[in-house]
Amino acid sequence: MTLPLIFAATSDISGKVRGKAFPADQLDKRLQRGVGWTPTNVQMTCFDGIADSPFGALGDLLLIPDPTTEARATFAGVTEHFMLGDIVTLDGEPWAFCTRAILRKALKRLHEVAGVHLISAFEHEFQLKDAPLLENQGYGREGFELQRRLCETLMATLAKNDIAPDSIMKEFGANQYEVVVGPAKGVRSADEAVILREFTRSTARSLGEAATFTPIRDVASVGNGVHIHMSFVDDDGSPVTYDADGPCGMSKITGSFAAGVLKYLPNILAITAPSVISYERLTPHRWSAAYNNLGFRDREASLRVCPVTGKDPASIARQFNIEFRASDAAASPYMALAAVVHAGTQGIEDGLKAPVPTEEDLSLLPPGDLAQKGLVRLPETLDAALEAFRSDTIVTGWFGPEFEAVYSAHKADEIDTVKDMDTPEKCTAYEGTY
Repeated sequence: MTLPLIFAATSDISGKVRGKAFPADQLDKRLQRGVGWTPTNVQMTCFDGIADSPFGALGDLLLIPDPTTEARATFAGVTEHFMLGDIVTLDGEPWAFCTRAILRKALKRLHEVAGVHLISAFEHEFQLKDAPLLENQGYGREGFELQRRLCETLMATLAKNDIAPDSIMKEFGANQYEVVVGPAKGVRSADEAVILREFTRSTARSLGEAATFTPIRDVASVGNGVHIHMSFVDDDGSPVTYDADGPCGMSKITGSFAAGVLKYLPNILAITAPSVISYERLTPHRWSAAYNNLGFRDREASLRVCPVTGKDPASIARQFNIEFRASDAAASPYMALAAVVHAGTQGIEDGLKAPVPTEEDLSLLPPGDLAQKGLVRLPETLDAALEAFRSDTIVTGWFGPEFEAVYSAHKADEIDTVKDMDTPEKCTAYEGTY
């Protein structure tokens, strides 16, 4: 005999999903009272170290499950059941380091400044850890067929949890797959990204495999990115991202949003690509992101204007979106999306003009030529990215007065954990935790 349990979960600033389980028959009570949580939990790193904390052993919080995020699936006869939630004070106020609250604040600011709502979708790459059964299977049918059961089980599980399956494929890298789901409004898209990652790992495990979303397993091979597709609707739900006469088809709001994202990209990279090995992936010619540039259908760009298949203006307007590519799964989806939304909203607030798309190989241009185009090489280490984050009071101000110090201490502990490892050892360490 077993007692059914529900796991109340939070995706924390390390990108890990943590929480507590409670008996399922207590759900009504837990939706009101939640489960107990501790402030210093925010300083648990991805390696389960505890970074310097301003909270020490003091304080109490509540983790309140949100029934709209309920996720349930049965694998090999065992039912997994969890709900994502919000961390609040004992008075019921959002806690400053709750990642869902941080994203809500960014989305609220976007609406207050521009009168629009964000529609977004997260596109994930992951790898299976065992040696591939067949080599040379980039985009291959055979490579897909070898994991058809995993792919079909995962997509069915997502569909049963009200997450719209879009596509899944054998990606270019060894044992690498890409899974895409449909767009969702507001916080829901980040909720879905968390659920997708958890159920991908669970599906693989139930089939005798092990999945990892690590930013990069082997620097001689490919990395695993998380691409965030974004568009906007007004209060009536009408799309406002597209303008046939705008630059690259971008409306004025979209152009200013894009300009803000690119202006502040070097300063938010420590949040969207927050692991030490993230910077092994963010290099030229990896189809990832190395400069703060806009690309028109260019997969080397940090921000890409995506193609559409619609023919009539209404269909084009609904499909039109921009894609942020300088992110990976070491970032909590809530944190990555909040950083991008704040940067874009700052661009709208400041009335920035749409960036000019690049077409050349930026790695061949000297710094002076890049500067003339308003471009920079993105930080090349997590240390450098953290320094860029700390140096910009506009950016740190988006996240509240305590966030910068806590986040910097958190990442300093993570960096210290791997500082004596060589690059392959670092890759192995991160593969084991993501």
